[in-house]
Amino acid sequence: MPDVTKSATAVEDAVATPSVDVSAPVVKAEKARSLWGDAWADLRRNPYFIVSSALIALLLLISVWPTLFTSASPTAGDLVHHFLSKPELGNVGSPEWLGYDQQGRSVYARLIHGTRASIIVGVTVTAIVTVIGGIMGMIAGYFGGLVDAILSRITDVFFGIPFLLGAMVVLQSFVERTVWVVVFALAFLGWTQITRVMRGAVITVKQADYVHAAKALGAGTTRILFKHILPNAMAPVIVVATIALGGYISAEATLSFLGLGLAAPTVSWGVDISAGVAQIRVAPHVLLWPSIMLSLTVLAFIMLGEAVRNALDPKLR
Repeated sequence: MPDVTKSATAVEDAVATPSVDVSAPVVKAEKARSLWGDAWADLRRNPYFIVSSALIALLLLISVWPTLFTSASPTAGDLVHHFLSKPELGNVGSPEWLGYDQQGRSVYARLIHGTRASIIVGVTVTAIVTVIGGIMGMIAGYFGGLVDAILSRITDVFFGIPFLLGAMVVLQSFVERTVWVVVFALAFLGWTQITRVMRGAVITVKQADYVHAAKALGAGTTRILFKHILPNAMAPVIVVATIALGGYISAEATLSFLGLGLAAPTVSWGVDISAGVAQIRVAPHVLLWPSIMLSLTVLAFIMLGEAVRNALDPKLR
């Protein structure tokens, strides 16, 4: 007759101590990623982001160290080099590579040195309007009521002014139109869109549970705004600012083309495009190359903004 006591003890031990397969691999819990982590993971796989980022990085390098790409002066003219002579496309990187303009200046050298003005205008105006518009939109969206009404009406007044027309009027009041004067004119009227976007984002975010919890725990207004609301409301603002940066570069070139923006001796693509219009039939290269450079720059920032928008918007994934 079998030993019932031993059998029962063995069953209890088997139930109490389940068998463990030591050879089975240990699966680590995957760390939860934030919105920004998911966005970065998507951006690294986006070819538009890679191409636009590489082009923007090259433009930034050119604007900071133009002498790495050419040793020719963008302002020194020599009438021995006639603008009707064909560009020597075989001599890549040389002063005569893309030909000369009507004053005997190297088109390639002016393309390289003109990058700085466009990048400075685009980046600086974007930074200024993002700070001003972001603060105004955050205050209006968070406090609401009378504060929101006043700031919204001020925004509507500036928003009703045509952007380029208003910039022309502002620039006409200055005798000397330098890069910083153009930055001021564009930033003076360009903050309205960021304000509206930030206001809408803050109104949505402030309804979240973690904001109500922070208020219940006694957190101050400044801490709530900059610790809880601002980081979660910045995504749409970054998208709009990135796309608008290309628009500001285009606006600077447009104003310079019309003779109301940058002027000689400042080297700018808009100035070169304006000067090249007169030779479009006999020497199209004088107009063609700065136009291509301007278009590529604006396209790069627009592509970057679209890639960021697709990565930050969960509905578009």
